[in-house]
Amino acid sequence: MYFVAKLGREDSETLIQPQRCTRCSNSSIYNRAYSGEALCGSCFCSSIEEKVKRAISKYGLLKHGDKVGVAVSGGKDSLTLLRILSEMCRHHASKIFAITIDEGISSYREEAIDLCKEFTGELDIPHCVVSFKELYGFSLDNVIKSRRVQGASACSICGILRRRAIDIAARSLGVDVIATAHNLDDMLQTFMINLLNGDMARVKWFDSAIKPKEEFVVRRVRPLMDIYEKEIAMYAFLKNTPFQTVSCPYMNEGIRSEIRSMLNALEEEHPGIKYSTLNSAIRISKSIAIDGRELKLCKMCNFPSSGELCSVCKTIEMVKGNMYI
Repeated sequence: MYFVAKLGREDSETLIQPQRCTRCSNSSIYNRAYSGEALCGSCFCSSIEEKVKRAISKYGLLKHGDKVGVAVSGGKDSLTLLRILSEMCRHHASKIFAITIDEGISSYREEAIDLCKEFTGELDIPHCVVSFKELYGFSLDNVIKSRRVQGASACSICGILRRRAIDIAARSLGVDVIATAHNLDDMLQTFMINLLNGDMARVKWFDSAIKPKEEFVVRRVRPLMDIYEKEIAMYAFLKNTPFQTVSCPYMNEGIRSEIRSMLNALEEEHPGIKYSTLNSAIRISKSIAIDGRELKLCKMCNFPSSGELCSVCKTIEMVKGNMYI
């Protein structure tokens, strides 16, 4: 089975244990080790949709009538989020838009953009594509090929510039909120990276990353934050979502992949440890006392910043000062 091959041996074992669904008594296809549930395809998909709705309600992520911009990369997470939110928005007088950022990664991003265009067309959702080249004057490939930028990985540069590109697209569309497809694994990996780097300011912000921050022009929410990455993959497979399967060629430049493997190994031996770690991360972030940073406007781009120059403008200056474009 293609899906089993993509998930890997340890995950495929959850698909082949013959049991009855604990919700409806039909034949199960998935054993949820951390909860003890055995689920059929229909009940599994319903459980994922329920998790998204609970997260939205629990953290106050969306409001009735919101114009929602969904950051869509073409991967399983973002297309799953778009599918679920598109159905929810139809029942809450809300409008939804898809936003795709073209970083300029040759032989990778082109396929994703085509998938997003096709999928948003099927769902009848307006689709906006914004590129690094048109916003900043260079592509991510330009930056990486020069290799004269010191002290920054491809992921760190890309992350900073992608977030700004999404903000710009969101402003142009007039959306009230940006929904990103960060799942439980993504949240934990980011927390661990900041913790291991000793970046206590970012550890402190972890709780704020969950609860929407009203002081920004376009607030950000993460409706998939309570869902395991492999369960999103399962949902996408069951819904026949044609997501991109090729990984970004620059994804292994940072420590994130190693932390991902470590957390997956712990979860395999101790089902549910990711949920307990998430709860611990939230409590830790709330307990840290650090001096608050006054938000001001960047003197170059006029976006919110904690200093004279925001991280985006600093990154652009660094990139343009250390490469030939």
